[in-house]
Amino acid sequence: MMSSKRKFVVNVLIGVVLSVGLSVTGVQAQSGSLEPPGSAVDGAGDPVATTQTQPSWDQSLPAAERFVLVMGGAAVLDKNTGLVWEQSPLTTTHTWTGARFECTGRTVGGQKGWRLPSVHELASLVDPTNPGGNPDLPAGHPFSNVQSSLYWSASTSVDDPTLAWRVSFISGSVSASFKSLNLFVWCVRGGQNHGDAY
Repeated sequence: MMSSKRKFVVNVLIGVVLSVGLSVTGVQAQSGSLEPPGSAVDGAGDPVATTQTQPSWDQSLPAAERFVLVMGGAAVLDKNTGLVWEQSPLTTTHTWTGARFECTGRTVGGQKGWRLPSVHELASLVDPTNPGGNPDLPAGHPFSNVQSSLYWSASTSVDDPTLAWRVSFISGSVSASFKSLNLFVWCVRGGQNHGDAY
């Protein structure tokens, strides 16, 4: 048999557990995550990932929901992938090596940490339902100065290391080119795939 003192302690512990559980449930109901309400943006007002905004490559959001201007409008968060792209990529062309150096040295929105995207990341911006998009991006996208042309990826051809994969924003095609050619560059931040060979 349990003493009255023990019953009291057990009842207090049950009350605390229930109270904490209800508080967490209330926060989840308000924000869609375990984060406190309002934590979907950081101190600068830029979006941060929560379970509500967590990127998932199986999503297919319309452009109006998919893309969010961040870093004072200098960059764009893609909620489909979680990647952050330059809002206005360079309008000059570079060799593949030059493209990698260009992204590594970039400062966009007051931030360093940019890189050349993998072929898969770059191709994720192509809208195959908008082949005459000029450039071939989702209708209503927030980017500027994207050329209807070829852009370097960081991915090297596994069959021939003198080639790297590129993405066409004319046709949406993906193919390899000699690294010595001058193509356009679009830098990205975030993600985990930093090039690889395919």
